Amino acid sequence: MFNLSGKTALITGGGRGLGLEMAKALASAGAAVAINGRRREKLEAVRQQLAEDGIALDIAPGDVAADAAQIVDAAVAATGQLDILIHAVGERDRRGTDAMDPASFAALINADLTAAYTMAKAALPYLRRSVSGRLIFVTSIAAFAARPGDPAYTAAKGGLDALTRSLAVELGCDTLTVNAIAPGWFATETNAALAADPALQAFVDVRIPLKRWGRPEEIAPAAVFLASPAASFVNGITLTVDGGMTVQM
Repeated sequence: MFNLSGKTALITGGGRGLGLEMAKALASAGAAVAINGRRREKLEAVRQQLAEDGIALDIAPGDVAADAAQIVDAAVAATGQLDILIHAVGERDRRGTDAMDPASFAALINADLTAAYTMAKAALPYLRRSVSGRLIFVTSIAAFAARPGDPAYTAAKGGLDALTRSLAVELGCDTLTVNAIAPGWFATETNAALAADPALQAFVDVRIPLKRWGRPEEIAPAAVFLASPAASFVNGITLTVDGGMTVQM
């Protein structure tokens, strides 16, 4: 039920962090995987490193906000088809309303929400041809739980959560599903300094029932599940992976 042999996947933001963990997991489950990022040299370095570990990946470089069609075409050229799109790329601007100008707000909405729609639209013709197409957005628990000083990111991820439901209703059919994954606090390389801060651990102990940050590899099973035949009747949901943070009062 979780075997992805014969399937092809494109993971945006797949050159590092949670996107890379998802890419490795899908490849290990048998899929032919292409990873996307802005810098070709970075993707090549990742591909070479993983090849030494026995994991084969293709690359599809480009900026998701500007090059959606080219990215999808590169992935299809490398893998032959596209059955699975996981859109994991995202940006953050941690400025509050008083400090953030409207142009910066719009730029983050474009990077984190509009680009997701554009990537989905570019991939849709291929996903529709698949006998088991999977469109998976990576949103955030910020989609439904806010912190001060983060209005643009919260709005973008809330919009992405809503877009998931909308596309699931519009596009979902026997051969195509649309779902999302909402990660909580993960100790990725981007968050390394925060995860190592003893002062922040007191907050983690109170707010996360498991009393720890997520390990990056712990996001991977959620991606494999939603991409696999096991999720053939799962459509329009956001799977939260946060150690229970958002359900604790």
